[in-house]
Amino acid sequence: MNHDVIIALDFPAAADVYAFLDQFRDEKPFVKIGMELFYAEGPDIVRQIKARGHKIFLDLKLHDIPNTVKSAMRVLSRLDTDMVNLHAAGTIDMMRAALEGLTREDGRRPMLLAVTQLTSTSEERMQKELLISATMPETVKKYAQNAKEAGLDGVVCSPLEAALVKDACGTDFATVTPGIRFADSAADDQSRIMTPQRARRGGSDYIVVGRPITRAADPVAAYRRCVREFIGE
Repeated sequence: MNHDVIIALDFPAAADVYAFLDQFRDEKPFVKIGMELFYAEGPDIVRQIKARGHKIFLDLKLHDIPNTVKSAMRVLSRLDTDMVNLHAAGTIDMMRAALEGLTREDGRRPMLLAVTQLTSTSEERMQKELLISATMPETVKKYAQNAKEAGLDGVVCSPLEAALVKDACGTDFATVTPGIRFADSAADDQSRIMTPQRARRGGSDYIVVGRPITRAADPVAAYRRCVREFIGE
C-alpha cells in the first residue's frame, strides 16, 4: 500500500489555491479538493490543478439514493481524479451503485472511499444526536466492512480507528485519515486526532492535513515536516 500526505486545499477561491500551490516549486503534493472549493469554482478547478501535475482527492462525500449517487459518480468519472468518496451510511446498495457509476467504459476509475464517521464527531454526539447506540469503534468497523463488501478500495476514518479497520478488512484495504495535527498544533474543531508519526504506526496509509500546513508561516516547510514525520523521508 502506498503512503502519502494529502494537503486539504480548504480555500474559498481558485486564486487562493494557486497562490498557495505556487509556493511548492520542488514538489507536487497530493491535494484534496473539498466542498467549499469545488462549489465555488466547479469542475474546472480539478482540471486546472491536475494540469499542474498534482494527484487529487475529490472530497464531496456523496450521500443520496443509489441511482442518484450512481449518476453523480458517472459525471465525476470524467474528471481525472485519483480518489473520490461517499458516506458509508448510505448503505451497501448505494456504495455498489457508486462504484458502477464511477467505473469508466475501459474499466479504469479512481479509488473509491467510504467515510465512516467524521473526525469532528465524538462517540457521545454520535450516540446522543445520531441515535447510533454502538460504540465508535464498532460503528467504524461495521461501516468499513460494508464498504469492503460493496467493492470499495478503503475508507476515510479517524487515525484512531485505522488499525481496527486494517484488522477487520485486511492490509490492502486503504485507510485515509484526516484529523492529523503536529504535537505542537491546536486541535481546532477536530475531536479525534493524532500526530503524523503515530498515524503511520497506527495503520494510516494516507493522512489528510489542512490548517497545520495551509495556515503555517512557511507552508512548504510544514509540508516537508509532515512528510518526514509520516513517511520518514
